[in-house]
Amino acid sequence: MSGRRWKGISVQLLRLGEPGSERPFVRAGDGILYDLSTLTSDIDGRFLESGGLAKAAAALAAGELAKAEESSDLRVGPPIAQPGKVVCIGLNYRRHAEETGAAIPEEPVVFMKAPDVVVGPEDALLIPRGSDATDWEVELGVVIGTTARYLDSPADALAHVAGYVLSNDVSERGFQIGRVGGQWDKGKSCENFNPLGPWLVPAEEVPDPQALGLRLWVNGKQWQDSTTGDMIFTVAEIIHHLSQFMVLRPGDLINTGTPEGVALGQPEPKPYLREGDVVELEIDGLGRQKQTARQA
Repeated sequence: MSGRRWKGISVQLLRLGEPGSERPFVRAGDGILYDLSTLTSDIDGRFLESGGLAKAAAALAAGELAKAEESSDLRVGPPIAQPGKVVCIGLNYRRHAEETGAAIPEEPVVFMKAPDVVVGPEDALLIPRGSDATDWEVELGVVIGTTARYLDSPADALAHVAGYVLSNDVSERGFQIGRVGGQWDKGKSCENFNPLGPWLVPAEEVPDPQALGLRLWVNGKQWQDSTTGDMIFTVAEIIHHLSQFMVLRPGDLINTGTPEGVALGQPEPKPYLREGDVVELEIDGLGRQKQTARQA
């Protein structure tokens, strides 16, 4: 994904509309929203694989995109259509591993989330039935732009990134680790467990994915405040590692781990989410999310 296609213009790709009916847009650095529907029906793997970002940049520069009216009535959907897979990395921040009492991993800890749990950045955060340990996790999300398969080294990895996105890797700790038969996938794939967005920022507009601040609040109290510089495995190392075990395809989402400050790492009684709690999170340059927790 090399080259300065956007010529220094800060852009955000986003999808607006009700679930299943979202339309693609791009917002330029001047704040003007442009309709992408003349180029593509959606921001998905096919769009990314076909050079959609370059086409959108060229159309924007040429003045070929129609301006769209901003409307607060339009729901902000996840900035990419439902991915083929959501791959997650556990215990990838040093201080997070320390707060949970886990050893520093020698290689990335990998698990999956069901792709259909990806929702918009302000959709409800659903507490599963039977849950008493629903937790928050602010994370840097990485969207794959070109197929990555058996990469030779981490130096090859970032060329396969379409862009970066703010992700909340919601987790149910009891389902994950606190019961017989508990496992990471079971605690990660509940309904609405991956708010994503509000927008996708092209990779070339993020000079260093290891220099981003990320923060999270619950009911106005800050719990997470860190930087991607605390990652044990960098974005490039993660992509290289994953490519040895699976094919990463355009539109796939990688959640790269969360820093310290999750409810799991707090002393008893742990402040897990309850009905009516408001979760807010942000990453430098990637926007801000806000969800209200409610019982499923």
